[in-house]
Amino acid sequence: MAVATPAPATVPVVGRSREVELLVAALEAGAHVVLEGPPGTGKTTLLRAVADEARLSFVFVEGNAELTPARLVGHFDPAQVLERGYTPDTFVDGSLAEALRSGALLYVEEINRIPEETLNVLITVMSEGELHVPRLGRIVAAEGFRLVAAMNPFDAVGTARISAAVYDRVCRIAMGYQSASDEAAVVALRGPDVDEQWRAKVVSLVRRTREHPDVHVGSSVRGAIDVVRITAALAARRCCGITDWRTGLDAALVSLSGRIRLTESGSRTAEDVVRELYRAEFGEEPAPDDDGDPGEQGGGAPGGA
Repeated sequence: MAVATPAPATVPVVGRSREVELLVAALEAGAHVVLEGPPGTGKTTLLRAVADEARLSFVFVEGNAELTPARLVGHFDPAQVLERGYTPDTFVDGSLAEALRSGALLYVEEINRIPEETLNVLITVMSEGELHVPRLGRIVAAEGFRLVAAMNPFDAVGTARISAAVYDRVCRIAMGYQSASDEAAVVALRGPDVDEQWRAKVVSLVRRTREHPDVHVGSSVRGAIDVVRITAALAARRCCGITDWRTGLDAALVSLSGRIRLTESGSRTAEDVVRELYRAEFGEEPAPDDDGDPGEQGGGAPGGA
């Protein structure tokens, strides 16, 4: 059974004052909203922060092909039905029914991944403000109920085009990538304490993946967070500095090669692209005896790339 609970405390929203203002205004006006943008642009973080600040109940739904109308709305418990029949007490609320009854925010993640028949249920609720369940009757939306959906417009795998009927019933807030300084602030919040200039170069590396001609979809700021975290962990294991060239490259390969999506016409591998961008940002690998400290420069670090 889905239970609406106050949103937990979240990482502060960085550099999204305009989007916060727009979302709060739309919800106060009684509108349903779709947050549209690539992965890692803080869609979920933004909504959780707004819900937490306003002390709004929050029901989370993961959008995928398995989200049938019955899973979203709820169902009658078969064992209870046999004993007591189709009564309100034998109905188990799904996420939508719970949000409607409690006047909560219903957050549907990846709305473009859910089946059309499930999407039609949401369209009806947004239009009528109520839900009709066979053998149960009407569930009328309590004051405060809002639907907020999120979607990645660049993801074509396992997704469907959102119909005009959905867009006609929601307000759309586009969320692009943040500025370099904002992304560096996000990494500072979520990653270990490291040299500020080195962290800025990691963020710049990740931002380069979004502009490379062989890359169709680049990495989000999550890639930069992982580069910093993994570099710090590797540096501790290898007994070298966090700015060690080879250690940073290994961390970048692990963190970014699976996040970037190459163009279909290209013949290069993701690892090739990450190596190229890493060298463009951090320079060529220093010689082992540079500055007389092979541990700091990468000559003494184990592992190759």
